Amino acid sequence: MIVKSLELKDYRNYEKLSLLFDDGTNILYGENAQGKTNILEAIYLCGTTKSHRGSKDREIIRFNQDEAHIRINIEKDQISHRIDMHLKKNKAKGVAIDGMPIKKQSDLFGLLNLVFFSPEDLNIIKNGPGERRRFLDLELCQLDKIYMYHLTNYNKTLSQRNHLLKQIGANRKLLDTLYIWDTKLIEHGSVIIETRKLFIKKINELVYKIHKKLTGGREELSLQYAPNVKLEDFEDKLKKSYERDLLQKITNVGPHRDDMNFLFGDIDVRKYGSQGQQRTAALSLKLGELELVKKVTKENPVLLLDDVLSELDRNRQNYLLNSIGHIQTFITCTGLEELISNRFDYNKIFNVVKGTVRCEN
Repeated sequence: MIVKSLELKDYRNYEKLSLLFDDGTNILYGENAQGKTNILEAIYLCGTTKSHRGSKDREIIRFNQDEAHIRINIEKDQISHRIDMHLKKNKAKGVAIDGMPIKKQSDLFGLLNLVFFSPEDLNIIKNGPGERRRFLDLELCQLDKIYMYHLTNYNKTLSQRNHLLKQIGANRKLLDTLYIWDTKLIEHGSVIIETRKLFIKKINELVYKIHKKLTGGREELSLQYAPNVKLEDFEDKLKKSYERDLLQKITNVGPHRDDMNFLFGDIDVRKYGSQGQQRTAALSLKLGELELVKKVTKENPVLLLDDVLSELDRNRQNYLLNSIGHIQTFITCTGLEELISNRFDYNKIFNVVKGTVRCEN
């Protein structure tokens, strides 16, 4: 999997940009707030249809413009593909693959597999459960279109059920229709629960080995799925939560309340781990994600490292850089010193200054 080139028009702080990339390691360096992360975001958007920042399309379009364009050329299994994305302020984005518009954005998933690692990911353990669910969903949607279908329909059903709960407050007779949404919630939610359970089991095996190497055998990290409700109890607990749901006007039971635990034996890393331990566990998780994508897709994903090296000590930097291997990688940083001091090999260097990019080699 290789990203060959990228073109941007009216995207963030770029009026117009055209870049050719190397198949190996591409470095984008420059001061903060110059546009380095915007380039990585555009690549990620073309693989997932979403911004890693959670930004809406209208926030991505350049100031005072009504639309933005992204074009990316990739090579997958030695076959070239082109992805065109048209972002609009007040309409859904348009996406085309090899010049053919796609009807469903989910058709894009799997064409360009990516692993994105940013300083925010170092907080994935100590932040709230929403951060960990987001990690699960973003990765699983890339790897499993069936999961994406059920997740999309689950979220729609959840929204409709919550809307009905608000209406029931004014008209109690509508309570008899709640079962319709319960049935759909259980149908789609059951697939989500089972898929997350299997995913965490698979990635746990990889993360355990990586973390043990990272810590010189001093720590043994395990991931544990913490579902809000077990599959066999889903229907029963949903019914028992009716009065609470009606009172709060939200659905309290389902995989939208799931979590994932990080444990050293019986010790919860989120609650009792030091900041260093939490960061090492997060690094192990992202490297485990990288290995799992390679295992499932039978190819190397594209790795996006957004200013991560400055957040890691020398030992973790070296482990991360040595783990890249033959993977096409994009690294953003404020200066080249940290890479030079690590004697790290890089293939192409870009200097980013106020929305202009200059190749230096």
